[in-house]
Amino acid sequence: MRQKQKNTFSLRLQVVGGTITSEKLKKIYEVADKYGQGYVHLTSRQSVEIPFIKLEDIEEVKLELAKGGVNPGVCGPRVRTVTACQGNTICPSGNIDATNIAEELNTRYYARELPHKFKFGVTGCQNNCLKAEENDVGIKGVLDVHWNKEKCIFCGVCVKACRSGALKMEDNQILFDESKCNYCGRCEKSCPTSAWEGETAYIVSFGGLFGNTINKGDAFLPLVKSEEQLFHITDTAIQFFDDFGNAGERFNFTIDRIGRDKFKKVIEEAYNGGF
Repeated sequence: MRQKQKNTFSLRLQVVGGTITSEKLKKIYEVADKYGQGYVHLTSRQSVEIPFIKLEDIEEVKLELAKGGVNPGVCGPRVRTVTACQGNTICPSGNIDATNIAEELNTRYYARELPHKFKFGVTGCQNNCLKAEENDVGIKGVLDVHWNKEKCIFCGVCVKACRSGALKMEDNQILFDESKCNYCGRCEKSCPTSAWEGETAYIVSFGGLFGNTINKGDAFLPLVKSEEQLFHITDTAIQFFDDFGNAGERFNFTIDRIGRDKFKKVIEEAYNGGF
């Protein structure tokens, strides 16, 4: 990306889900020291940029980075860096393997040419560290929970753990108000006897923006219960943008222009198709 300094560029690198190996970090360090000014910038979308690369050094820098398995990133009207938290492989609150989902999204879509830039964000739970609804398509990991009375000792731990007021304990019964449940999974994680059983699921939002225009992505689908179903939905959403988006128009504005009811119908058909 062109800097304000003449013939000087900031080179964005490809990072998937905020994860980068120590070997790649070593190579980035070497290049930043040799060709830049000895530092890197960590972007708001988990990427790495090396500032102050001279125009005449760009091709040499790319070749040097490639030796360490480091690839340039992308800008412009295409699918950008896929952001993700560490998910349930690391975080106790995580409900999904967010890194794995990010890698699959990256494999499917990264750098795909589209009418405008397109962003995916994957967050592992309702703590929403990656702010899923800010993205053109956001994916949030949840648990679809069910109570097994036979395993319950009525200790009340789940009631205390619930932050949405969905659980009450009365007369040795756990009263579950599903309309208040946000599928965070805290009841399942806190239960000492596994009386709460959780099925991994996803909440998907569409049309998020956080820039000159701010719009919270719309999550209108029921819980998505499988990766196969999830990627069928993301395939459909990105193809909708490819088919109907105008040059320079963000996904949310395409949805508005074509009609939200029409978009919802297309996505709901993808949700139901074969599942």
